[in-house]
Amino acid sequence: MASSSTEPFRIDLGDRVVDGLAAGPTSTTAAPLVLLHGIGSAGRSFETVLPLLAVDRRAIAWNAPGYGGSTPLAVEAPDASDHAAVLVRLLDALGLDRVHLLGHSLGSIMAARFAAEHRDRLASLTLASIALGHARLDAETRDAALAARLADLADLGPRGLAEKRGPRLLGPDATPEAIRAVVDTMATVDPTGYAQASRLLAGADVAADVGRLPADLPLLVLYGESDVITPPAANRVVATLRPDCREVVVARGGHAIYVEKPAEFAAAVNAFLEERP
Repeated sequence: MASSSTEPFRIDLGDRVVDGLAAGPTSTTAAPLVLLHGIGSAGRSFETVLPLLAVDRRAIAWNAPGYGGSTPLAVEAPDASDHAAVLVRLLDALGLDRVHLLGHSLGSIMAARFAAEHRDRLASLTLASIALGHARLDAETRDAALAARLADLADLGPRGLAEKRGPRLLGPDATPEAIRAVVDTMATVDPTGYAQASRLLAGADVAADVGRLPADLPLLVLYGESDVITPPAANRVVATLRPDCREVVVARGGHAIYVEKPAEFAAAVNAFLEERP
């Protein structure tokens, strides 16, 4: 449910629908900010932080294919390029030639691939709580992780999965309200979309995509000090690939830092964006 300062959107692309939340002015010269959520999340998870990011610019949080009301992809095991292709079509439909892009967790996989393939559409890239992907793991470990994730969903259902996994996404300062928000959002995942996203994670390699980004693309790596899902060391793997990368650590922040510490998250992102016309 959108708050009074956010609004839902739904775009019909003909063969598919993409929906989500938006906030902020529609008539501004500032490049919009587009946000991509993680595997157990949805566009609605940005509801609190979205207005803080949209004071002087439009901010748009999509529901990835297979999430919310967005049509799933046609392939069972998608590649990040499949998501990037849908995002290109969404930007075209919205009339957005150039945007700032922010990916959180699994959204970082999609954002990094989009940046590698569509540099001309980006003013900057922010990768938050980065999911590195499992492509560099040995096949046995990778397959076991995927099987365990899919088994949890099959055995527990979306609500049970959320109650089991959701609280671990937050840091030591998380309020009961933040925990409930994360759990309730995760409980809305669609099994088809979640399974596709799980297979995307299994085959992804964010470091490889970041390694081929052009040097002129501004990059912010943003993560929580207390993240146990994508720990600080994993985020630093990406940050060290780019000597000019801006790296911001949110003190005592967990994985879903924008949910539990929206003011700190927004301040870091806004400061980064304001340096770039």
